[in-house]
Amino acid sequence: MMPDVARDVRVHASPAVAGNAEGDEIEVLESTDVLPVAPEDYDPESSGFISTERFRDLLAAHGSELDPHKVEVLLALADSNADGKICYQDFVNLMSNKRSNSFRRAILQGGRQLKGAGALRDEVGLGLSQRLVRHIAYETLPREIDRKWYFDSYTCCPPPWLILAITVAEVAVFIYYGLLLDRWVLQVSSPSFLRSPLPYHPQLRAQAWRYLTYAFMHAGIDHLGLNMAMQLLVGVPLEMVHGALRIGLVYVCGVLAGSLAVSVTDMTAPVVGSSGGVYALVSAHLANVVMNWSGMKCQFKLFRMAMALVCMSVEFGRAVWLRFYPPAFPPCPNPSFVAHLGGVMVGLTLGVVVLQNYEQRLQEQSLFWIFFSVYFLFVLCAVFWNVFAYSLLDVRLPPTP
Repeated sequence: MMPDVARDVRVHASPAVAGNAEGDEIEVLESTDVLPVAPEDYDPESSGFISTERFRDLLAAHGSELDPHKVEVLLALADSNADGKICYQDFVNLMSNKRSNSFRRAILQGGRQLKGAGALRDEVGLGLSQRLVRHIAYETLPREIDRKWYFDSYTCCPPPWLILAITVAEVAVFIYYGLLLDRWVLQVSSPSFLRSPLPYHPQLRAQAWRYLTYAFMHAGIDHLGLNMAMQLLVGVPLEMVHGALRIGLVYVCGVLAGSLAVSVTDMTAPVVGSSGGVYALVSAHLANVVMNWSGMKCQFKLFRMAMALVCMSVEFGRAVWLRFYPPAFPPCPNPSFVAHLGGVMVGLTLGVVVLQNYEQRLQEQSLFWIFFSVYFLFVLCAVFWNVFAYSLLDVRLPPTP
């Protein structure tokens, strides 16, 4: 790592070349891994910009001290500005591993766009862990510049703990109730299954935690196995790239949307299983692949997408069959399948926005706030529905388990 050169630096930017608004006041609190030159060497006039000529001189003198992929990005940034200036804030954000939207546009709209650089896939002499990181980059990111950036930036600290922790908890709960009920294939057929404090039941909808904790219980080993496979194969790579916070947001929103969707559309049915969260992640990833089809360089992507859709269809078909299969203990019906659809809707809205904005601040994306507002409105309406609609419609609910 190279010494810091921009601590508590404040510049007042004039009209920006890459999308900054006129007169934006820029405040940089900390920048690491930058070229070992004083701030005045970047921007001696305090104009908020660096001339491309000065920028190239700095790269020529100190570029060997940076990651080669970062040098490629810097050169692309220089080549993308035809008026001979580079926004100082874009440069500092880049060197601080914080790429702004204006920097992203400068790269994507530039004339060079890394055309002369070799692909990450062609690099040789990589260790096993580096090859794994490269493989994950090609599995999840559609642009070569993002793949190289991720390859250079990933440190496995923290590791992808969230999806693994959720999976372990689901397996532990399933084993516990398997031993308790002495049933493994179709636990939901046991009379004591719904007496657990975890699953959602319409008679117990006032217990708010059940709208989330139902995800830790599964109808049987087939239900758990399919969900666990999709959760690990898709969720872990996504968490390695986008982080636990973003993937956790999509997952939890999918789980909550699933139980609320059941409470609105299938009002007499209970819910178990993590399908809401799993389908949110998988549908968001598949939609991202389709929307960036030409840029996604993962191997056998058409075959693998078909297999993912087959697995989702099999699991969804199993849920539909179980819902309409004669219940073991009428009048209580079997668990609903509507949670799957709630997860898909979250994945195709919030999930797609999260996956398309790698290393970009979500709070700066208008589309994120639009979809989040729609999601919040749905949750609010579903809460009011649960409070008032059951009594107004005089719904005949199954007895408390």
